[in-house]
Amino acid sequence: MISFIAQRIAKAIVVLLALVVMNFFLIRMAPGDPAVVMAGEAGAGDQLFIAQLREKFGLDQPLPVQLFLYVKGILSLDLGFSFRQQMPVSKLILDRLPATLLLTGTAFAISLAFGILFGALAARFAGTWADTAITVAALIFYATPLFWVALMAILLFSVTMDWLPSFGYETVGAGYTGLAHVLDVAAHLILPATTIGLFFMATYARMTRASMLEVSRLDFVKTARAKGLSDAVIQRRHVLRNALLPVVTLAGLQAGTLVGGAVLTETVFAWPGIGRLMYEALLQRDYNLLLGVFVVCSAMVLAFNLITDLVYRSVDPRIEFAA
Repeated sequence: MISFIAQRIAKAIVVLLALVVMNFFLIRMAPGDPAVVMAGEAGAGDQLFIAQLREKFGLDQPLPVQLFLYVKGILSLDLGFSFRQQMPVSKLILDRLPATLLLTGTAFAISLAFGILFGALAARFAGTWADTAITVAALIFYATPLFWVALMAILLFSVTMDWLPSFGYETVGAGYTGLAHVLDVAAHLILPATTIGLFFMATYARMTRASMLEVSRLDFVKTARAKGLSDAVIQRRHVLRNALLPVVTLAGLQAGTLVGGAVLTETVFAWPGIGRLMYEALLQRDYNLLLGVFVVCSAMVLAFNLITDLVYRSVDPRIEFAA
């Protein structure tokens, strides 16, 4: 297993460097010049001032030189300097990353747990009203845009019923500490985490249902029934466990993308995560910050893919590690 992990990490580094190069050129091809944007905001749009800004931030150098310097910094774990925020990119990302990990981790846990639960119930009672209700609900949550769910949740639970806060990470100016602070953050977390979780829960429920129905038709399940095992034991120990592999595959692919893919939800709920940071960097043409967010998100996707491969072995011990 150690050899497998080492080989996968080596391959992940190569893939990450390739993504860095590709993202670098894609961002540079986008319209707009950061120096022009900053000069316009400063009220000094003359060419001399713009040239000074380009020289100050290294934007006047040829693209191959800029790429070489950036990759050199990446290899030394230096993500560069944000010329808009006047701070190191790594510090800006590290300040926002915990909030994003809390949001996406909670949403992922909610979606996976309830998705597998409802999918298993739909498969267990296939063809009944319960199966129909779960399938219809899953289709509705899957087809409904996230921003609409977020806005309706704010309108219902924050504006109308006044049960939950509608935006932010914590109550501004409250000064809570200890358990009160934890409960305050948890209250702010409920709406955005549930909004993201509903979409992915629908996906996992449909995948679990289809996979369990397929596994339940296999010969080893018929053998288990012939031995006199109860239906609950068969569903839990034989059908569900063997049906989880496709769900684990899908969850592993989506777990990494959740980190950088919560831009819309973080914007609607004013959640201070890296998704919102990436959106702000895009509007401000902050190349280094935008590239830094891309690097972190790409690294986390690769890390979650490796974790998924390791989880395979615990779900099905027959699977062998192969790089």
